[in-house]
Amino acid sequence: MFKNKNIFIISVFVVFIITSCSEFQKVLKSSDYNLKYEKAQEYYNNEDYYRAQSLLEELVPIFRGTSKAEKVYYMYAYCLYNQGEHILAGYHFKNFARTYPTSKHVEECEYMSAYCQYLNSPEPSLDQTYTKKAINALQLFINKYPNSDKVEKCNNLIDELHKKLETKAFNSAMLYYKIGDYKAAITTFKNVLIKFPDTHYREEILFYILKSSYLYAQNSITKKQTKRYKSTITEYYALIDEFPKTTYIKQAEKIFDNSRKNIK
Repeated sequence: MFKNKNIFIISVFVVFIITSCSEFQKVLKSSDYNLKYEKAQEYYNNEDYYRAQSLLEELVPIFRGTSKAEKVYYMYAYCLYNQGEHILAGYHFKNFARTYPTSKHVEECEYMSAYCQYLNSPEPSLDQTYTKKAINALQLFINKYPNSDKVEKCNNLIDELHKKLETKAFNSAMLYYKIGDYKAAITTFKNVLIKFPDTHYREEILFYILKSSYLYAQNSITKKQTKRYKSTITEYYALIDEFPKTTYIKQAEKIFDNSRKNIK
C-alpha cells in the first residue's frame, strides 16, 4: 500500500514537471509578448528565476520605451542576482538607475549594484581588484545617500573588505619573512602599518618587524651587524611601548638580550 502510494506521488510529480516544461516551451516560442510578460511575472513571483529571465531577456528590448519597460528591466536584474550572476546583475542594477533616474527603485538598485561588487570580492589570497571596486562603490552610495537606512550596512561591508585587504597585505609581508628575505619583509610590514594604521594585525606586525630585523642582522656581514642589531633594539622598544604585555614578550626579550650581547 505504502509503495503504491509513493509510486502514485512520483508519477503525479513527473506529469507535473513534463506539463510545466511543455507550457514554458509554448510560452517561450509564442509571439504574444503580453502573454510572455504575464508569465514572466508569474515565474518571477514564484521564484522561478531561470524561466523568468529567459522571457524577460527577450522582453527588455521589445518593451523599451513603453510603460512596462521599467518593471521588465527591474525584474530582469533581480533574476540575474538571484541566480548568482553578480557581475551581470551589478551592471544591470547600475544601468537601471541611469536609465530610470526618477524611478522609486533608483536608491535600491544603486545599493544592489554596490552590493554585487561586494559579492564579487574574492578570498584574500586572490587578486583584490574587485574588493577595491566594491569599497569605492559602497562609499559612493554612502556619499550619495547619507540618510539611507542602508548606510550602516555599507559601512560594515566596507570594514569587512578593508580587513580582507589588510589580510592580503599581511600575508604578502609574511611570505617575504618565510622565504628569508628579511629586508623586504621589514619594508613590507612597515608599509602595511602605514596603509592600515588601525589593523588588527598591528601587534603581530610589530613583532615580525622585530624578528625580521634580528634575523637580518644575524645574517649580515660582520661590519654591518652592529648597526642592524641597534635597529633591532629600536624595533623592540617600538613593540614594547605599544604593547607592554604583548603575547610575544618572551621571544621579544630574548631577541633584545641577544642583540645587546652581539653589539658588545
